[in-house]
Amino acid sequence: MTHNTKQIKLFLTVFLLVMNSFIVFSQKNKGNYFAFEQNARLGRGVNIIGYDPIWNDNSKARMKDKHFKLIKEAGFNNVRLVMSPFRFSMNDSTFTINPKFFKTLDYVIKESLKNQLMVIVDFHEHNAIEKDPLGTKSKILSMWKQIAEHCKGYSDDVLFEICNEPNMKPETWNEIHKEVYAILRKSNPDRTLIIGTINGNQIKHLKDLDLPEQDRNIIVAINYYSPIQFTHQGAPWSKKNKDLSGIEWTQSKEEQDAVKLDFDMAQDWSKLHNRPLTLGEFGAYEKADIASRVRWTNYIARQAELRKWSWSYWQFDSDFILYDIDKDKWKTPILNALIDSDKK
Repeated sequence: MTHNTKQIKLFLTVFLLVMNSFIVFSQKNKGNYFAFEQNARLGRGVNIIGYDPIWNDNSKARMKDKHFKLIKEAGFNNVRLVMSPFRFSMNDSTFTINPKFFKTLDYVIKESLKNQLMVIVDFHEHNAIEKDPLGTKSKILSMWKQIAEHCKGYSDDVLFEICNEPNMKPETWNEIHKEVYAILRKSNPDRTLIIGTINGNQIKHLKDLDLPEQDRNIIVAINYYSPIQFTHQGAPWSKKNKDLSGIEWTQSKEEQDAVKLDFDMAQDWSKLHNRPLTLGEFGAYEKADIASRVRWTNYIARQAELRKWSWSYWQFDSDFILYDIDKDKWKTPILNALIDSDKK
């Protein structure tokens, strides 16, 4: 072997080692930053179709093709697809999901993606689950397995949120979300997952969340409705607040500081654990005066953005509404509170 040949072989060996190291580094590095990139792309969003008749009868759908286009044109980047699959169970033992559920799921995902809207597929069965978390675990696992298998071909623009507002003890939630996680990773190894905190996705319970440390492709969800006496005054389902009225949010220093204290607590946790945060729900019920609702909504959205969180307003239709489907027009004060015209 000539001297030149040895040099060439040595060069190639070193080159391949360097390239291999670079690839490994890139993969690990992507694991560290990809969830943050996904969160940045999620940006501003809105919850959709949770209570739309479309789930049971497509001919009675309130959400139409045009609404996805309107959402995008208004300046939103994501929709949080609120799904409740329990009622579509066809068999009590295997919990097979009725095919019409997937027909609606596919329609909404495809229309969203067609309009350049990212999709958070949100498992919104917290009311049923909280009655017996461990008793419903097998149902959750079975249904998530079916949904994950069905959706595995969708792009990175589709994310899975394991459960909205898991109202249960922290040790129970950590057990359940880890088992769901294992199922999701079998069919969707690279899918960005969203895992929230217990009892209303409250900020104060971030400390109780036990996540798989090695998996960095996870976004953590929190919801925010504070002060609850303001945001839920007059809401008929809220026992403590249904009879309240006339409570204003004036954006006083004290009120602003209360929000900042909560959000800073969440941000400190995010930095400590190197996990991105999404504000999955926030909104003020219609019984509050519109001026206060606008102030609060704008302040919450801007404070979330200041900390580089994504967010999804609750919600497009039904209550807390952003768009009046019956009158075919935006609730302009709320839309303007959410979207700064210079940032569309």
